[in-house]
Amino acid sequence: MTAQAALKTSTLHAATAASAPAALRDLNGIVHLLTCGSVDDGKSTLIGRLLWDASDLYEDQRENVRRSGRKAADSDLPDFSMLLDGLVAEREQGITIDIAWKYFDTETRRFVIIDSPGHEQYTRNMASGASFADVAILLVDARAGVKKQTKRHAAILDLVGVKRVVLAVNKMDLVGYSEDVFRKIEADFRTLCWKFGFWDATAIPLSAVYGDNVSTKSSAMPWYTGPHLLEHLEKAPSRGSAEGGTFRFPVQTVLRDGQDFRGLAGTISSGSVAVGDSVTDALSGRSAKVVRIATMNGDLKSATSGQAIALQLDVDIDVSRGAVLSTSEMRPVAAQTVEARLVWLSETAFDPRAGYLLRTVTDLVPISSFEIKALLDLETMSSHPSTKCGVNDIAVARISLGRSAAIDVFSEISETGTLMIVDAITGASMAGGVATADNAKSDAPGDGHFILTREMLANGLCRDLSLSANDREEFMRRANEAAILLRAAGVSVAIEPPPLVDDGMDPGL
Repeated sequence: MTAQAALKTSTLHAATAASAPAALRDLNGIVHLLTCGSVDDGKSTLIGRLLWDASDLYEDQRENVRRSGRKAADSDLPDFSMLLDGLVAEREQGITIDIAWKYFDTETRRFVIIDSPGHEQYTRNMASGASFADVAILLVDARAGVKKQTKRHAAILDLVGVKRVVLAVNKMDLVGYSEDVFRKIEADFRTLCWKFGFWDATAIPLSAVYGDNVSTKSSAMPWYTGPHLLEHLEKAPSRGSAEGGTFRFPVQTVLRDGQDFRGLAGTISSGSVAVGDSVTDALSGRSAKVVRIATMNGDLKSATSGQAIALQLDVDIDVSRGAVLSTSEMRPVAAQTVEARLVWLSETAFDPRAGYLLRTVTDLVPISSFEIKALLDLETMSSHPSTKCGVNDIAVARISLGRSAAIDVFSEISETGTLMIVDAITGASMAGGVATADNAKSDAPGDGHFILTREMLANGLCRDLSLSANDREEFMRRANEAAILLRAAGVSVAIEPPPLVDDGMDPGL
């Protein structure tokens, strides 16, 4: 099997070498747009109105909405939300449950719309959708203003790195298009934004049902001189696939052709790499030079963020899934402890005695200890000490890992600073969040803390393995699996860290 054939059989069915630069340019023109807010604030109606007014809907889609007989609010206009509410349960209950994805083009931009649930019960779905967004439309009902759920959604947007937010003050028709009502809500929104790291926060008064300030200026609100919603969105930049930034390459798998080719396959999460560059494994500190960048349709001289590739190095350093390659000067921390901000997604509350795993971009790491330090109070937007955490809570946590993992602080490099907490037994996602601090030093082991030493593993579970590169990877895999099983059984466990230089031990980590 050739190196290209090996790459084709991997899970990385991504852009080809010839089309990748063009594809990346196209992606930079796409805006991923999230709508969020409380129940009945009009999210689906607003996006339906945008699709109705500004997109190239097929005539049969328009006719289906007209023939349904459903009307928008107390008007004679069609129920535009039908263009978004795809699930039977949603249509029966009149709420959004799952995330709905829609696409439409204007003359200048392409939009991917992510319509997220507003009900508190489905906050986990909103958090999932927010992780893809470039811009968020945060809706509020003009009659109610900023609610607790609005604050929760704003906190989640900040947590997942959405930097551009539009406050859509909807249903202005129901308050007589009052400027005073809008200005008060706008002031509350400004106060809320001071708590978070938004780069751009704009408030726009509108009526989704009647189309006021949605895709055209409203004659009913002459006092508002800003842009209408679509005009504002068309000027919003996309996060896209930026070529700049610090090089990070999370390894997804190792490819071989049965001969001399050994490629480290993955997708560049940030920065760029070229043939001849020196790359370093963040955990071991070992370095090698890139001698080849392989893709499904041929080799490249260089590659950049967003491209799926396989790197062949001049030295076969012990790297497998979960490793992160970087430059030697700007390495991620080989973290043993992590400070994190999390949104708890599971109906099952946090249990300090339960077994949890930490999932990074490509790694799965046993957690030796997990402590909730504080919760965000959504009324005052301040943190207060707590050791408990339940569904939809936003928490500050300290996590000690069973072995080192390559992790960046999210505010510095978001791609390798995102985290998931996974139940060790069921594999269910319990929480999602970001690393706010990381430390290569581990916490002092507590009572009952079990250490899986390399010597113990080499003389037992891994005694059949040799010193070959393949067997050293298998050694690490078995050690990790053993730690996961022990943690799932309630045993606080850590894996002895590998040496930074070869120590001659039969086979080492």
